[in-house]
Amino acid sequence: MQSETEVRVVLVTAPDHDAAVELVRTLVGEKLAACGNILSGITSIFRWEGEVQEDPEILIILKTHRSVLPKLVERTAALHPYDVPEVLALPVTEGLSSYVDWVGSECGAG
Repeated sequence: MQSETEVRVVLVTAPDHDAAVELVRTLVGEKLAACGNILSGITSIFRWEGEVQEDPEILIILKTHRSVLPKLVERTAALHPYDVPEVLALPVTEGLSSYVDWVGSECGAG
């Protein structure tokens, strides 16, 4: 078990499965994420332009390295169909050493 990792989990929502797949394939292809999971069937409730909205969405869970996180955030914003996409990075404080190392190597940091 490796502690104090440089791995980040990034949460991104997308409007539909096709948009999510395109985004994840691009980010993994550009080595900005080691991998991404696409979870369908979520409902998001949020305030937008002064009104409470409720929409079906897709949740993307990306695994990346801290060193490429700024580029991942910038690229996600550029590719995303939303005006203000959800892009939240969470630190991974502990993880299986071989997996942590793999994420780093896939993102060009290992």
